[in-house]
Amino acid sequence: MRLIWKLLRKHISIFELSVFFVANLIGMVVILGGIQIYSDLKPLVAGDNALVGNDYVVISKPVKRLNSKTVFSAEEIEELKSQPFTLRLGEFTPAMYKVYGGIDIAGQRFSTYMFFEAIPNDFIDVKSKEWKFDKSKHRVPIIIPRNYLNLYNFGFSQTSDQLPQITESMMKDLELDLTLGGGDKSIKFKGRVVGFTDRLNTILVPQKFIDWSNKRLAKDETAEISRLILEVENPSDPKLLDYFHDHGYVPEGKPAESNKALFLLKVGSGVIVGVGLIFSILSLIILTLSIYLLLQKNIDKLRTLIQIGYRPTVVATPYNIIAVILNASIMVISIWILSHVRVLYIDYLAEAAGREIEGGMTLTIAAGVALMIAMIMFNIYIIRRKVTQISRMK
Repeated sequence: MRLIWKLLRKHISIFELSVFFVANLIGMVVILGGIQIYSDLKPLVAGDNALVGNDYVVISKPVKRLNSKTVFSAEEIEELKSQPFTLRLGEFTPAMYKVYGGIDIAGQRFSTYMFFEAIPNDFIDVKSKEWKFDKSKHRVPIIIPRNYLNLYNFGFSQTSDQLPQITESMMKDLELDLTLGGGDKSIKFKGRVVGFTDRLNTILVPQKFIDWSNKRLAKDETAEISRLILEVENPSDPKLLDYFHDHGYVPEGKPAESNKALFLLKVGSGVIVGVGLIFSILSLIILTLSIYLLLQKNIDKLRTLIQIGYRPTVVATPYNIIAVILNASIMVISIWILSHVRVLYIDYLAEAAGREIEGGMTLTIAAGVALMIAMIMFNIYIIRRKVTQISRMK
């Protein structure tokens, strides 16, 4: 083994190996950097806490004339559930009674008629420990659209000096006096806002509360479903849009925003990873040529070593060790560089998103280890192949 190392050191080219090391390091950093950026940004454009919303579509029927029927039948709902573009479907259950609410803000009393709706919890984009109903406490949690608060702050409060602007935390501290129903059946409740939704344009209360209050206060009426919420894989799917058009359903909002954002993120990350792969392939070609050149320089001596009894695997061992050390060093240094770069941008990203960025570098490290193993296996393969060719030469 020492003899082989002496032969190797005599003809090794530090310049060639340095070129391979630098080129492969750049390629590895670019590839893993693209994976890390994708991993950090994906939760912001997809998932339950996405900044631009998930792939949910709220649909209703258009009001065509006075007192026109705009509810969904059981057959229509079942047909929607069976469509290939529908992953899940939820129903908006309305309160079948009058809701009258009052609130005190800065000494001013506000009161108005309201409305309540409920949907399954899986479709609500607000998570709160207070989102539960206990009829014995005569208190109900409420989720309102964030734009309702914005309308007050930038609309009503701007037209009166006596109306202060209210923060979300202040709004959560206020209690609403609620009168549900009318006449002998009316009951008093306290309401508290526990969250603000960016997805749904309605005043939400728990499904359990709607079911209980409708049973107690509604005049033998069955709640009819006038709105539905669908979770879909692609809200821009032409089949989905054609189905809505053919059946006269009206989608609310802009459901395709998250899909477009995720698509752009995938494209951007793919371009970055593609550039990194080009660097890595070029560096791999350089290493392959360097190893072949190094073996070619020692071809006579290596053939002699094999002829005097050294096995090809033993002769190839020093070259394999060099390949392992180079590739392992490249992977470790790449992860080290990315960890320091991530520290520089993660705080800015969290500040821009308004919340902590979840996740770490697990995916990036796993990808780096997988690439390292693949590179090492390829290097060992070409070294073994070349040494085997030498051993068969006469």
